[in-house]
Amino acid sequence: MRIGHFELNNNVILAPMAGVTDLPFRRLCVELGAGLAVSEMLSSNPEVWDTAKSKHRMAHEQEPGIRSVQIAGSDPELMARAAKHNVAEGAQIIDINMGCPAKKVNKKLAGSALLKEPALVREIIQAVVAAVSVPVTLKIRTGWAPEHRNGAEIASIAQEEGIQALTVHGRTRACMYKGHAEYETIRDIRQAIQIPLIANGDITTPEKAEQVLAFTGADAVMVGRGAQGNPWVFREITHYLRTGEKLESPSKSEVIEVMGRHLRQLHSFYGERRGLRIARKHIGWYVQGIGNPQDFKATFNRLESAQAQVDALNFLSSI
Repeated sequence: MRIGHFELNNNVILAPMAGVTDLPFRRLCVELGAGLAVSEMLSSNPEVWDTAKSKHRMAHEQEPGIRSVQIAGSDPELMARAAKHNVAEGAQIIDINMGCPAKKVNKKLAGSALLKEPALVREIIQAVVAAVSVPVTLKIRTGWAPEHRNGAEIASIAQEEGIQALTVHGRTRACMYKGHAEYETIRDIRQAIQIPLIANGDITTPEKAEQVLAFTGADAVMVGRGAQGNPWVFREITHYLRTGEKLESPSKSEVIEVMGRHLRQLHSFYGERRGLRIARKHIGWYVQGIGNPQDFKATFNRLESAQAQVDALNFLSSI
């Protein structure tokens, strides 16, 4: 799997997820087998670049592997400026977001709302590709509603204007995250373009990854919500695709050890006050995977210090 001049270690990629794929989580997923980990979505509005949230999202200290940064917006000039800014900050790939279905993003005609405006899609891609020397990729949905699946049209525009790889989530904007992803449109898009194609949506197991690759003809899969609390999904999928054999699930002790490392990195990266709050959702996802013993999640969410969270994980290992 190649994106421009970059060769990925494998074809299983961590999806960009706002509030989830920060630097600590990206490090962990690459360590556990992700061939690429894409950053959280960054606004093209320069007025927010100096906020603490944006600075954390732009952080690439000791970034594992290739640094891919996703940007979002609807103004071609601002998108080009954002691309330049993030390359200056260390981005090696710029990914354009035209897939986010969130209302607060779509009301600004950004994210998947752009799928209704093919001419503007072309202008944005042209501006960003011309602004930077690094590869530019694009993430879209299959369309803006089930009766308006225009993903193949957008894909063709992307290829014509220099996009180096395309990711397609198998739902429309109107579908949000409801129901099941459909892969027929991704298969149609594969027939329409020659650039690398990445399939996304409901890929949570090695078997599903193999099925989606075979059905769509995509070059890679992207895992999003399936990695929350389960970064081992990357090593499991890559092993299965390579050998046809399933790995055993991580032991409880390994889960707790990884939770502990992730927790300490969150405290260090964000500081205690913000780090312990962000840790709550990640630890909640992890413990659901091991049965949430003794309603550990509820207890953990009441803790108000970093040390108390560390002590709680130590206790968890003993029950």
